[in-house]
Amino acid sequence: MPRIRLLLPALALAGSTALAEAPPAKVATCQACHGVAGVSIAPDIPNLAGQKATYLARQLEAFKAGTRKNDLMAAMAAQLSPDDIKALSAYWSSLPPAPADATAMAPHAATVSAMTLPKDFPQAFVEYQRDQDETNKTLTLRYANKLAVDAARAGKPLPEGSVLLTVNYTPQVGTDGRWTPGAVKNYVGMETRAGWGEAIPPLLRNGNWNYGVWSADGTPRLALQQPRCLACHQPKSADSYVFTLAALKGAGR
Repeated sequence: MPRIRLLLPALALAGSTALAEAPPAKVATCQACHGVAGVSIAPDIPNLAGQKATYLARQLEAFKAGTRKNDLMAAMAAQLSPDDIKALSAYWSSLPPAPADATAMAPHAATVSAMTLPKDFPQAFVEYQRDQDETNKTLTLRYANKLAVDAARAGKPLPEGSVLLTVNYTPQVGTDGRWTPGAVKNYVGMETRAGWGEAIPPLLRNGNWNYGVWSADGTPRLALQQPRCLACHQPKSADSYVFTLAALKGAGR
């Protein structure tokens, strides 16, 4: 990928003409979680702006090598070359730690999901897997729409229009000890539609998949979490970005 010289945003120190070389697509990947100006709006994600370049480089190298453990950062760092790490570290170090422009604190487009809770659930869906969590007293059922099931059973990549939904229930325990679904605790889903991946940086992009989380009453709860979902699923590109594809292939059999 060609390196493009990026002029530091207008929110940089007044009159500054400093330039930093960094791959634009990879800068955008960092911005999805750490903020457009390198100042995070998520309470558990650190700022990058103004950090010492050597420190940033060492952290990226550690994530890439696996000596610092974080599944999401490991997936991103694995795609960086030594030159990428050097350029990104210099770029973020050169930014002021507190942006003057409040618009720089706006959520990145990658955090915005187009997915809504499917209105045709559960009638149009097939259950393909269930798990019991004895510790948390949760029964988890996984469902997929017919389009996804048919493609998986045929050994084909899941096409646009595929919808997968995980539902966590409070279990009802029968006299025989068998668990059946009780009250819904929450919903977690993923769906792919044409164009849904266009605003997502390439290193994070999961094709055209978007993600969703909803409370039992259908209230959206994803908030700023979509980049984390994308980073988590990104290594599963060979499986249509689906962790449970093997189980999905056996749906209805």
